[in-house]
Amino acid sequence: MDPASESKMTSEGDDGRPIPPTSLPLQGGPSQRKKLSAPRISLSLDHSEDDLGETPDDLDINVDELDTPDEGDYLDYTDHEMDWEDPGAATRSGTSDSYNTIPTYSAEEERRDVKLWRTVIIGEQEHRINMKVIEPYMKVISHGGYYGSGVNAIIVFAACFLPDSAREDYHEIMENLFLYVISTLELMVAEDYMIVYLNGATPHRRMPGLGWLKKCYQMIDRRLRKNLKSFIIVHPSWFIRTVLAITKPFISAKFSSKIKYVSSLDELQELIPMDSIQIPECIIKLDKELKEAAENSK
Repeated sequence: MDPASESKMTSEGDDGRPIPPTSLPLQGGPSQRKKLSAPRISLSLDHSEDDLGETPDDLDINVDELDTPDEGDYLDYTDHEMDWEDPGAATRSGTSDSYNTIPTYSAEEERRDVKLWRTVIIGEQEHRINMKVIEPYMKVISHGGYYGSGVNAIIVFAACFLPDSAREDYHEIMENLFLYVISTLELMVAEDYMIVYLNGATPHRRMPGLGWLKKCYQMIDRRLRKNLKSFIIVHPSWFIRTVLAITKPFISAKFSSKIKYVSSLDELQELIPMDSIQIPECIIKLDKELKEAAENSK
């Protein structure tokens, strides 16, 4: 028998099929492919006992003809393995940027932070109010009880509690205070309501600006505009009268007809019940001084 025939017989089994290789030739040129050995695969759609150990010839898969990727086809994960072992090693080697850890947050700090911020919905938009900033000025709006029948609310707005415009953070305070006033108004009002604007004892530097008042009016919900029955201004000054005259083009004639001027607390008491209204001491003092001055002028 010639060597070629003998080599052919040794590479094939008794059934004429090639014998799988028992080793991988790892040595070779860069273009040489690695060969992986695998057991014979049997694919059969018939699960009968007679066919469990047999594989049709047309379904045989020659594993020897399957190529495996070269060494160059594999990705190098050496640096990532180093990062897993020692996160600081990547920073030392210059392959990764340094990172800052998130500071711990105690439960007490979290509760305190929740109290400092309030989320409100105004005009279908979500807003956040910094309650810490407006804490000294929250008395600017209060509930003054009810009038008439039902739940007709009296909303009291005391301008004397507004911040001084000379403050560096004045605009930040007024922005958050604006959101607080509008959101509080929506919570206090159920049906019809009136606003009592306490204008007395308020220096010019604490008076709200024209832009702030215009923004308040524009942001008030349509329901609140419609349900407002009266806007009473107590101790009106020439400044507030001028402001309302300037803003008249921006407001409706119906709203303008709801504005009433009241010169004293006694006159206010003739219009609405005063039992639940909290009048600031500075306004009570001013009202007394104005009354005395009126009596002395007679």
